[in-house]
Amino acid sequence: MMKLKYLILALTVIMVSCKCKKNKKACCENHKKEQQAGNYNLPFSYMAENLEWTGATISDENYTIWGSSPIMGEDEKVHVFSARWPELNVDPGWRRSCEVAHYVADQPEGPYVFVDVAVKGTGKDGDWNKFAPHNPEIKKIGDYYAIVFIANDNPEKGFHPGNQKIGLVYSKSLYGPWEKAGKNGLILEASQDPNHWTHGSGLGVDNPCLTEIDGKPVVYFKAKTEEIKGSTGKAKYSYAIAESIEGPYKMSDETITDNDSYLEDATCFSSNGKHYLLTTDNHGHMSGLKGGAVLWESETGFKYSLSKAEIAYKLIPDYWKSFDKNKVNKVYGAQAKFERPKVLMKDGKPAYLFAPSGWNVNGDKRVVCYVLKIK
Repeated sequence: MMKLKYLILALTVIMVSCKCKKNKKACCENHKKEQQAGNYNLPFSYMAENLEWTGATISDENYTIWGSSPIMGEDEKVHVFSARWPELNVDPGWRRSCEVAHYVADQPEGPYVFVDVAVKGTGKDGDWNKFAPHNPEIKKIGDYYAIVFIANDNPEKGFHPGNQKIGLVYSKSLYGPWEKAGKNGLILEASQDPNHWTHGSGLGVDNPCLTEIDGKPVVYFKAKTEEIKGSTGKAKYSYAIAESIEGPYKMSDETITDNDSYLEDATCFSSNGKHYLLTTDNHGHMSGLKGGAVLWESETGFKYSLSKAEIAYKLIPDYWKSFDKNKVNKVYGAQAKFERPKVLMKDGKPAYLFAPSGWNVNGDKRVVCYVLKIK
């Protein structure tokens, strides 16, 4: 009986070994993913396993820095458009006094120098963007550089207010001047049609990112699909598309992510003929990693499924080996996690991850944006 047991075991090993020899790369990758995934709902991506802490930051002693979107300029410099505000705290600064500032460096690791303010609130009663342009993303679409962002007309309506709307400005130069698309820069808001899925969204429309599909500008955006008492509720992503960067932008009637939970903070990019959407997973409902992020993959860019998703990145201590929880300044949030991720593309490939955190790992008083290299 014991000999039979060992014989079966030996045959199993031989069969697995033969299978691996036939497709060694795929087999090893599958084993690697199985080992990496552990108890998580999704496997770890190549990005998650190959991020390198550079120590570089987008920082300013007079401003709190949050979401920072990078792009390589024609001058071969790295241009970053950051959400910033003068208050030390994250809330309510982000929805009350935020602006989009332009920083430049000779290389991704910096140092970064302030250049100008690209987008400011109008300060005028009745304007949709009276307050706090926030959540910027910069992309080159055709002949134009474009920045999508959110803003509001009243910052006192709550932490995630329903009056959030999405705007866009564009220019042929990263140094401006910036022209406003749509009506006074407004391109998207929650639908007034009671049959549309965004109607009555408790957070309006927010967390936009910008890409180009089949030569047309496409804006991904988030809206709340269900309110749950005592919870953040459910939110999904969809898209709006236009013929040209100036708009108008037409919202899809359907959502494009199949999550049944809450997600936010998207960025997007295309590489090797595929489209990617990177969203945070602050509650861990999708990936199983609370405070992590999800990297979604799509052939078309108009439908994203968790069946083709991976964990985009882990928590800060996984990359900053000198992390000391007794040294950090916990400005905002209960975890040492990344927020508002953005990706710097070089030669058509993701090269660096830019992501702020509510925790300053060096113990400094202000929030900064960290720069990690994708090895």
